[in-house]
Amino acid sequence: MSSPIEAVRAVKAASPPRAAAPPRRKQPWLPPAIVTGGLIPLAVLGLRAFTGALGPNAVAEALNQLGLLALVLLIASLAATPLKLVSGWTFPLRIRRALGLLAFFYACAHFLTYAGVDQGLDVRAIVEDITERPFILAGFVALLLLVPLAATSTARMLKRLGAARWKRLHRLAYVAAVLGVVHFFLRVKKDATEPMIYAALLALLFAVRVASAVLHRRAARR
Repeated sequence: MSSPIEAVRAVKAASPPRAAAPPRRKQPWLPPAIVTGGLIPLAVLGLRAFTGALGPNAVAEALNQLGLLALVLLIASLAATPLKLVSGWTFPLRIRRALGLLAFFYACAHFLTYAGVDQGLDVRAIVEDITERPFILAGFVALLLLVPLAATSTARMLKRLGAARWKRLHRLAYVAAVLGVVHFFLRVKKDATEPMIYAALLALLFAVRVASAVLHRRAARR
């Protein structure tokens, strides 16, 4: 089996030389379309809750769905750069911010449903859960890490922080995703197949990023 570095190198080597690319279309409709599509699951979940179709444990079902949506969208946002590195596609970079903000929105909805509906805003019970139950602690820390990322997601904050510091800060998204997977893994009691799939996807994204960084360093040395 070839290493991730060899895979990235092979994809780049196999790509035929391309003529000068035409001017990139900005496609301003793309991020709003992603946000609109990303909110559809919330509307479906609300409709199911209104019609009593969430089952006998409606709160647990809502928590599971909101948490899963947050994790999927966060991993999708992290996949933007690896997709660009491997395929050359640029559109994932244009929707990365929208995906990340949607992930933060669903993570907040997940926590607020837990705190407000499941725990009835009982601060003592919430604090006890966070300090005594590892899976809740992992999820809570992941949410905290997403707060500064959402707050600095604008072009103005990128300019204020500078590209280098902004990039270092936003690497916390990978830490948040790892904690999200840990939260999911500890949450399930029997079949860990689904969280393991997300862990494998995250590991693949890590591998592509590391392979690309190593290739760039080798090229710089030459």
